[in-house]
Amino acid sequence: MPGPGPHLMYAMSSGVALTTITNGRFTPHHTLIYTINAFFGPDIGSFSEWAGSIIGPSAEQLGSAITDYIHHPFFYIFILGFPLCVFYSWVSKVLIQRKILDSVSGIPLSRKQCLLLVSAGCLSHFFLDHLFEENGHSSVYTWILSTGWWKNRAPVNPDAVIVVGILCKLLIGGFIYINRVKPLKLIRKQSHQSFKLILFTATLYCLWCASQIYLVNPRRPAVGEEADLGVLVFLAIYLFLPHSFCVMSMNAKEHDAEQLPV
Repeated sequence: MPGPGPHLMYAMSSGVALTTITNGRFTPHHTLIYTINAFFGPDIGSFSEWAGSIIGPSAEQLGSAITDYIHHPFFYIFILGFPLCVFYSWVSKVLIQRKILDSVSGIPLSRKQCLLLVSAGCLSHFFLDHLFEENGHSSVYTWILSTGWWKNRAPVNPDAVIVVGILCKLLIGGFIYINRVKPLKLIRKQSHQSFKLILFTATLYCLWCASQIYLVNPRRPAVGEEADLGVLVFLAIYLFLPHSFCVMSMNAKEHDAEQLPV
C-alpha cells in the first residue's frame, strides 16, 4: 500500500490548492490537520501493532485488534472522531497563541471544523489504499471491477443507449440552462443548482447500472464493458466527499488582511 510520501503529498497539495483558490479561508491549520489524518490517522492501528511487536506477544495481539477497528474508512471516524477533533482544536489554539503556524484569520479551528477535516483525511487515506494495496486485489477494487462486463464482448443494448443518452443530455443541457447568460448573475446559487443537477443525474445513473447488474436476470451490461457503478460510488465516497468536507470546514468569511499570491 502507499507509504508516507504519497499520502502526505496528495493531501498537502490538495490543502495548499484550496488555500490558494479560497484566499486563505482554507488555512494552513486546515491543511495540517487534513494532511496528518490522511497519512498517519487510520495507520495509528498499524503503528500500535508494530510497537506491540517490540514490547511482547500480548501487546502485539492488542495492537492487531486495534488495527482491525482503526484502519477502516468509517470506524476510524466513529471511534476517534470526537476525541481527535477536541485535541486538534486545542492544538490549533496553541499554535496561534505561540505564533508557530499562521492561520491567516487569527482564529483557531472549531471542533466541528476539525471533525470535518479528520473525516476528510481518513477518506482520502483510503482513496489511495483501496487503489494501490494488496497487489491490486483489495475487496473494494475487486468490487469496482465486478460492476463491469468482462466475460466477452459486451452486447449493445438499445435501451442502455437510450437511457444513458438521456441522462448525459440531461446533465449537459441542464448545466447550460442553469448557467445561461442572464442580466443578474448569482454565482453561488448557480453553483448549488449545478451540484444538485450532478447529484440527481448521478443517482439515476447509478440506479440504472445497479438494476442491470443486480435485478435483471440474467445480468446485462449496464453501459457496455464499463464498470460505471463501481467507479461512481468509489469517487463519490473517497474523492468528492472528503473534498466536500474540506470545503465545509473552511472559515466563513474571506480575510483580506493578507492576500495570498495567485
